[in-house]
Amino acid sequence: MAAPHSPARNFMGLSKALIWGYVAIAFFMTGDGLEQAFLSDYLVTTQGFSTSQVGTLFTVYGFIVAIAAFASGVLAEYYTPKRIMGIATIGWIVFHAGFLFFGIMAHNYPMMMLMYAIRAIAYPLFVYGFVVWISYAAPQNKLSSAMGWFWASYSVGVGVFGSYLPGLTIPLIGEVTTMWAACLFIAVGGLLAYFLVDGKGPEVRGPRTMAGLMHVLRHTISLPLRNPQLGYGMIQRVINQISLYAFIVMLPIVFVRDIGFEQGEWLSLWGLVYLVTIVTNLMWGVLGDKIGWIRTVRWFGSIGMFVATLVMYFVPALVGPVPWIAAFGVILLGIAIAAYVPLSALMPALEPKHRGEAVALLNLSAGLSQFVGSLLVTLLWGWLGTAGTVIVLACTYLIGFGLTFVMKVDQDALAKHAVASAESAERAR
Repeated sequence: MAAPHSPARNFMGLSKALIWGYVAIAFFMTGDGLEQAFLSDYLVTTQGFSTSQVGTLFTVYGFIVAIAAFASGVLAEYYTPKRIMGIATIGWIVFHAGFLFFGIMAHNYPMMMLMYAIRAIAYPLFVYGFVVWISYAAPQNKLSSAMGWFWASYSVGVGVFGSYLPGLTIPLIGEVTTMWAACLFIAVGGLLAYFLVDGKGPEVRGPRTMAGLMHVLRHTISLPLRNPQLGYGMIQRVINQISLYAFIVMLPIVFVRDIGFEQGEWLSLWGLVYLVTIVTNLMWGVLGDKIGWIRTVRWFGSIGMFVATLVMYFVPALVGPVPWIAAFGVILLGIAIAAYVPLSALMPALEPKHRGEAVALLNLSAGLSQFVGSLLVTLLWGWLGTAGTVIVLACTYLIGFGLTFVMKVDQDALAKHAVASAESAERAR
């Protein structure tokens, strides 16, 4: 028998048990994203590091994020999301302090690289560990909508507060003190998640051993070989944010140094991307459940991001530092990039019996997106220039468009699995 569905308790996929988790994500990502929109420009302009050094810093960071993102799903499935999110909170604060004190404040590039790379482990453990929690605790027939709430909370943190707060604090307290303030947001997010979230998570039976963890890890790695649809979903997730992470490295420098925007104007524009995604993450999550997950990714994600990537750079490059004109490309990017939200529901639906492991693969791909985006800038920017690099970034979305035609998923798979499990448990009694 299917579990009753209560619309009063699950508004558009928002589970009451997870509400404080969404708030925790907003706080945590505010802290994690506080330096995002100004760090590359600060390191080049103020600290005197080369664009190559900064590109390498972000590339290594992205590579570590990819590994940790994969581990987050496996670890959250095996040790529970709450425990992993608590460890991530402590680790982030410790190594962020090391990044600032031993790296930036000491003008020590090797220590900056080391501490930033280790800090990179904490962010995906916290954020993507919560994605595993959502896959269990959210309404199974509204999972795309529930993931939309997650990405909206993510955008509130990393984009809105993470981008707009520095514009207010940097003139008053400077870049370094602004980055120290990030620890407060991380601590609040960690406390909220650990003490106030009470949703159903993975069932943990028996002792947690290293041998058991290795077995889960091996099984997770083999899943795309046995289910190629998971592999297709992973490629789409890598493509999803390639432009976003490439732009984080390039555009703070290009918009301020080359095009002529003021730093405050650039920060406002970058924050607008995420301000838009607060609405569009929810919108595409709900619409994805209605018009089809793959159809949403194909037409609004792939084609939308192809156009948005080009408009984001070429329009300001042609017309100059006119914020209201540049805002058109920013808004288009915010609309299109959110159309990939259904992937967060699609992956666990492809493996209802191993959803935590499927989410681990999704998380790996999300981390690889950051790595690939930064790597493309490192490899191509000096060779092709900004215009050539942006064209290459845009063309990756045409690859994703073609891939959607071989992707298939049963959107009711998780709901059917929940019904089957409930019936099996009832018969066992």
